[in-house]
Amino acid sequence: MENSTLPFYFNLTMFMNIGHYRYLAFVFCLMIYGFIVFANVAMICIIVHERTLHEPMYIFIAFLSVNSLYGSTGFFPRFLMDLLSDTHLISRPACFTQIYVIYTYAFHEVTILSIMAYDRYVAVCHPLHYHRKMTYKTVYILTFFALVCPACYLTVSINMLVRLPLCGNIIQKVYCASWNIVKVSCGTTAVNSIVAMLGAIAVTFLTVAFILYTYLRIVIACWKKSSEVRGKVLQSCLPHVISFVMYSITSFSDTALSRQNLDKINPFVAVIVSLELVVIPPVLNPLVYGLKLPEIRRHIDSLEEEML
Repeated sequence: MENSTLPFYFNLTMFMNIGHYRYLAFVFCLMIYGFIVFANVAMICIIVHERTLHEPMYIFIAFLSVNSLYGSTGFFPRFLMDLLSDTHLISRPACFTQIYVIYTYAFHEVTILSIMAYDRYVAVCHPLHYHRKMTYKTVYILTFFALVCPACYLTVSINMLVRLPLCGNIIQKVYCASWNIVKVSCGTTAVNSIVAMLGAIAVTFLTVAFILYTYLRIVIACWKKSSEVRGKVLQSCLPHVISFVMYSITSFSDTALSRQNLDKINPFVAVIVSLELVVIPPVLNPLVYGLKLPEIRRHIDSLEEEML
């Protein structure tokens, strides 16, 4: 076994030397972060303020926006500092904290999407029992488990990750990620791999399978309905489908990239792909739900009229 150490700093090596263009990149990324904060805070405030939106579907959308703010805050401040810096060293505690925040954000995204899928399933397939099944108590219980279960799993997983003996401090990414820590480990990683695999199956694959099952049932239920009914169902379900597809693509891209030899990939492409998961869902979710759902869109339009 190689000599193991516990480096106090990790070196994020995917940052490219782009000279004075770094300032342009900084301004562009700062604008993206500013939009994420503004759009998601606006979405939360509209849902909290308007009593007509105090329904399960809109409450889940508010939780989705809170999660977007949580994940973005765990990534952007550090990333913006690194854009202007000549060195990209991150302390060991800060690195593992960032891993926890970004990974809980990613897992919470899919678990919240799964309870939103259940909400749409009950609304479409059991409309007469919707208000009996989707009470405020049910909403908060589902949300509690959707948030706590991934957090508990990641607490155990990252605690095991922290204990790994390391033979290097190079992380080929623009932010800390668990698989990159495992790659610089010089000890056995079999236990970590098993825990990671079981966690991925329990949290990701089961929730994705559940979402696909609910939409299969929704399609079957709407198959013989009138075109008007199908149109209303499509209007209420389309934003969720877009969010789910968007999350699936970005998370798969990030996972696939981490398993590749990055020395053989264009650095610019690698950076863009690595940013997708922490940038695209927080940007597009408020746009998709704000523009596609009539109730939210109506309140946004009324606010615009008041401001003008």
